[in-house]
Amino acid sequence: MQKISTQDEWIARAQQVLPAGGFGNFDPGIIISHGQGSRVWDENGNEYVDYLIGSGPMLLGHGHPEVMEAVLEQLPKGMTFFANNSKGITLAEAIVDAVPCCEQVRFVGSGGEADMYAIRLARAYTGRDKILKFEGGYHGMSAEAQMSLAPAKQVNFPQAVPDSAGIPQGVADDMLIAPYNDLAAVAALLAEHNDIAAIIAEPLQRIIPAEPGYLQGLRDLCDQHDVLLIFDEIVTGFRLAYGGAQEHYGVTPDICTLGKIIGGGFPLAALGASKEIMQHFDKTAVGADRWLMQLGTLSGNPVAAAAGLKTLEVLRREGAYDQLRATGRALQEMQSNALTAAGIAHYVCGDETLFDIYFTAQPGRDYRSARHDDPKMNAIYNAALRAHGVFKSPGKLYPSLAHTQADLELTQHAVNAAVAAVSR
Repeated sequence: MQKISTQDEWIARAQQVLPAGGFGNFDPGIIISHGQGSRVWDENGNEYVDYLIGSGPMLLGHGHPEVMEAVLEQLPKGMTFFANNSKGITLAEAIVDAVPCCEQVRFVGSGGEADMYAIRLARAYTGRDKILKFEGGYHGMSAEAQMSLAPAKQVNFPQAVPDSAGIPQGVADDMLIAPYNDLAAVAALLAEHNDIAAIIAEPLQRIIPAEPGYLQGLRDLCDQHDVLLIFDEIVTGFRLAYGGAQEHYGVTPDICTLGKIIGGGFPLAALGASKEIMQHFDKTAVGADRWLMQLGTLSGNPVAAAAGLKTLEVLRREGAYDQLRATGRALQEMQSNALTAAGIAHYVCGDETLFDIYFTAQPGRDYRSARHDDPKMNAIYNAALRAHGVFKSPGKLYPSLAHTQADLELTQHAVNAAVAAVSR
């Protein structure tokens, strides 16, 4: 009989073949064996309520039966073609129907790839080079996106700070950095620089909400200065509402990126805009000099498209978003009530569909102000949650439609233990 490896053995094996012992995504000290519904299990058999949900894609939970049926129906018909297929076309139609700024979409393999192409598309359309992004904004792993994502040192705006080795200085020269939720700073930069192609923003920056009027203010400033507005909706698309943050906040960008949920748990992302902007992907329409080359082996993959189509179908059903927000509200309230009763300074940061706790009495509005008074408290709190059966990121909590009342009751016990841990 073959020996079954324990989690410690898997960790040791990973350390031999993976840099830092992991995939680069999450704590390499836990090895997930499998997931079902709202739960995941590690290789030692420990069971957790899953609020990481694959960093957002599994809005319906793991192994949703209807999604599984759609995938299993597609698999014998073909896994990938590097050619147009009906599932991908139908998914594109669903996205265009749902998302206000999208008249056409182009599929790619990951959210970071979508953001990279969105920036390149803005440059192709405007003929300008500079991009304005916000400090702390996450837009994938491209060189532009790695500017001032999580700078360890504070510098004067609009200087860009690379967060990775291997990025040429020339990339920083074409990036302008501003603080989030500060329209005056954006207005000043737009007045000073006439070579800005686009502003790229997360409508909900990580978990920091846009202040009332801020997103509309960005829209207005972009219109005044003939600059494109890109919404990175990799996370917020089909999460904040069926039409994403654009629907939820009532502000329409020029270009948006989508990922996570539209693939139903499989690798798939997209960018979308008006036909006028998207024609830069069509050489016959714009000519060789203005054409934006884009291709990918798995772009529009039919299995991912089938999973995404079924996921969107479920999300369109009556009450889906009411349920999601009710679950999120319950999770927010149980944590805030327990921390308040213990006299621990905190605030809930984010949206009901995506949020976390900051251990401070002062709400933050940007990367520099949204922080814990003592980061050790957050580490203790999250460690205690995991020890009591709750699996989440150290900086985010994702509710899903799979979470049940039983999950909430287990989470309440874990929260009580975590609050006790930080009270000691």
